[in-house]
Amino acid sequence: MAKPAVNIGVRAARAAARVLIRMLNRNQQLTVVEKQRNDFVTEADKAAEQAIIYEIKKAYPDHAIMAEESGKQGESDYCWIIDPLDGTQNFIHDLPHYAISIALAHKGRPEHGVIYDPVRDEMFTASRGDGAYLNDRRIRVADRKTLDGALLATAFPFRKRERMGTYIEMFQALFEKASDVRRGGSAALDLAYVAAGRLDGYWEMGLSPWDLAAGALMVEEAGGSCMDFKGGRDYLDSGDIIAASVRLTPSIQRDVANAIRK
Repeated sequence: MAKPAVNIGVRAARAAARVLIRMLNRNQQLTVVEKQRNDFVTEADKAAEQAIIYEIKKAYPDHAIMAEESGKQGESDYCWIIDPLDGTQNFIHDLPHYAISIALAHKGRPEHGVIYDPVRDEMFTASRGDGAYLNDRRIRVADRKTLDGALLATAFPFRKRERMGTYIEMFQALFEKASDVRRGGSAALDLAYVAAGRLDGYWEMGLSPWDLAAGALMVEEAGGSCMDFKGGRDYLDSGDIIAASVRLTPSIQRDVANAIRK
């Protein structure tokens, strides 16, 4: 049975999805602003975020909010971490691969997570100690032990292109050992897909907490492992993450660390 906080997260995600789908029908008219180089926000992001916050505040008026577009609101041990549209570039170009990501953290540690793909109507949920689910069906990470035959996902460091040289070293090291690599454009869905066993592993650099909070919890609750590039657990602060099965994650981390040292 889903926890009450997850139920609120699901309700908020569906409210945001209704906003996005309505605006998608007129996406050629959307106002698009470049927040920083190669990082865009639309009126759809902002409207979806407000829909999420409205649903959360109805249920938990005293909880804090950390949202991608409107920033930090309030002070509380409980904080909702929100990405109203993960995959904005895809959305702008009518590429049907994006998601809504919502997590509830207690004293900085994510306890509940929701990732919703409105295009496929796939609702990923997780609560600490309670497992991870896709549309109420239990999911598990793939039981991949080595990179041989593995399907990985990644994304280019588009916000920090000065790290592109290091990234290329990582990509080459992993691509030579894995079966193939995908680049979908939504960190939240990449992590959800690792949790569901659709991808064997994932790595990315330069992300924000709202990109990772729900998805990292989902991977761990599905029996997987998440770590930063140094092999620790500082991925929410560093923005650098590796996610895979417990056996495969250290193998990816070794190749990533070796690339960084070059």
